[in-house]
Amino acid sequence: MDIKKKLALFAALVLALCSVVGCEKTQKDGDLSTVASEIEAEDIDVGYEESNAVNIRLNGTSAEITGSGATEKDGIITITAAGTYVLAGDMTNGRVVVDTDKNSKVKLVLNNANITCSDNAPIFVQKADKVFITLEDGTENSLADGESYNLGEDDSNVDGVIFSRSDLTFNGLGKLSIKANYKHGIVCKDDLIITGGEYTVTSASGGIYGKDSIQISQGTFDINAGSNAVKSSNTEESGKGTIKITGGIFNLTAGNDGIEAAGILEVEDGEFNITTGGGSENASMTSNGQPNENWGNWGGNMQDMQPPNGDMGKPDGKPNDDMMFQSTANNISDTQAEADSTSDSAKALKAEQQINIKGGTFNINSSDDSIHCNGDIVFAGGNLTLSSGDDGVHADGNLTITDGTINVEKSYEGLEGVTVTIQGGDIKVNSSDDGINAAGGSDTGSADRMGMDRFNSNISDYLLTISGGKTVINASGDGVDSNGNFVMEGGELYVSGPTDNGNGAIDYGDGASAWITGGTIVACGSLGMAEGFGEENSTQYSVLHNLNSTVSGGTEVKITDSKGNTVISYTPEKDFQSVVFSCENLEEGTYTISAGDISEEITISSIVTSNGSFGGMGGGRPFGRGGM
Repeated sequence: MDIKKKLALFAALVLALCSVVGCEKTQKDGDLSTVASEIEAEDIDVGYEESNAVNIRLNGTSAEITGSGATEKDGIITITAAGTYVLAGDMTNGRVVVDTDKNSKVKLVLNNANITCSDNAPIFVQKADKVFITLEDGTENSLADGESYNLGEDDSNVDGVIFSRSDLTFNGLGKLSIKANYKHGIVCKDDLIITGGEYTVTSASGGIYGKDSIQISQGTFDINAGSNAVKSSNTEESGKGTIKITGGIFNLTAGNDGIEAAGILEVEDGEFNITTGGGSENASMTSNGQPNENWGNWGGNMQDMQPPNGDMGKPDGKPNDDMMFQSTANNISDTQAEADSTSDSAKALKAEQQINIKGGTFNINSSDDSIHCNGDIVFAGGNLTLSSGDDGVHADGNLTITDGTINVEKSYEGLEGVTVTIQGGDIKVNSSDDGINAAGGSDTGSADRMGMDRFNSNISDYLLTISGGKTVINASGDGVDSNGNFVMEGGELYVSGPTDNGNGAIDYGDGASAWITGGTIVACGSLGMAEGFGEENSTQYSVLHNLNSTVSGGTEVKITDSKGNTVISYTPEKDFQSVVFSCENLEEGTYTISAGDISEEITISSIVTSNGSFGGMGGGRPFGRGGM
């Protein structure tokens, strides 16, 4: 083995060891489960013994093969034995078929290889234990198919430029360009691992699919997909349908979802730039505040569609968020199922069971929810900028934030789950309806809005808890809305809005209550439905004060004590007339609230002080005033 290959093997072993060590990180609060790491040294190893490799020289419509284990006939290269096969040159209408026994491992080294096949997959793994596709350093490789396939009994479900029925690994430092004119770019019916390389995928349908699991540790991915960019779909087996990403650069444009897992989606690191469904301009509500009946026309060549003011052409059918994941079997039925079961949604990150975000940088522009899970979502790190045509973050179950930076620049509702727990992090939310919504049944807002999501119905304790971090909300609906209790134990919360009298800066459910034991809050909004904290369970002084007149947005509201010292201050972005405030330094005594030309004096003599309403004033609708 030459020195280059020895160094490559050594680097692979070091990286593999680091990968194993990384699996042992201590889980943070709220991290209920993780995806087990299965990346091994061989998945990273790009080395091979050149003297033992079989060289395949591609020559137009045929190939010249040096070594045993592979044959070529009529442009079809068939590999029938374990080993390393180096492909170089151009094949204008041919394909590579791996058909070994189920215990054999095959390494395909692409060394400036370019293959097109007009009626089938350029690379088809029919049978093997595992296949490794290595992109030789410094090389540029390309694969392309035609717009239709001529399939037989042995390949009846083949629908991708690279299609594998066995475990598949990509590694190396070279480049691979895939043009999928028929359907998908890469399809693996087992476990798919990618540990390096640069990939450009343009596909009529899916970009990169790994049915049982997808694990990516490194690589650069430029994917333009008609349906989903990255997807794992196995719902039949426990622990399958998972996606784990620990590094890489992802530039994804998808007609449907960006990254979708039927099981758990977990991200530890990486850079993500994701646009789905034409972006947030294609929103569930039109620019005049009415439900967009045409919303949901996703899929296809979205980059060629320019939605005016959030209005697009009439969709074939309304999206159904409760029917996103369809089972597929590894047989002939896969052909239609994989082609037609694209989720009727355009979310950037989506999972059925759980989403864990531990790190990474995300820039998301989505027509549908930016991040959506039919189960629980946990943020334990990362830097996320979200612009959504629907909800910023939606969990059918529990939403937990322990760390990270989350900036929801645009959304209908910002953060929502059956329970919402904020223990840390730096959070900013801009929403046209509720900023934070802890809800049951369906989410709030217009009953005609097509983007309405469901919540898990087996959880009855709707609860919003803030115990840490800094949260800043600019909402046109309720600022923070719990259809159960609202508890503030620590952290910082600043709310701007609403301006209409049908919503409140703080809202909690009928028969529920809100209490504060720690932290700092300034919540400014309109008078009509203003609520403050209740006396029961509260141990920190709080005030709900309605001013004599409306104050313009952009005006600082300041609370000073009897000595003129500033206790709390905040500058809301919207007009306001009601202020809820509390902090640990607040105590009994006289204070002055000033905002612009307004200066009003209040006296705190009990745990809750109010010249308005506190302790709940429900309007009789299901789940409280912020309900359905």
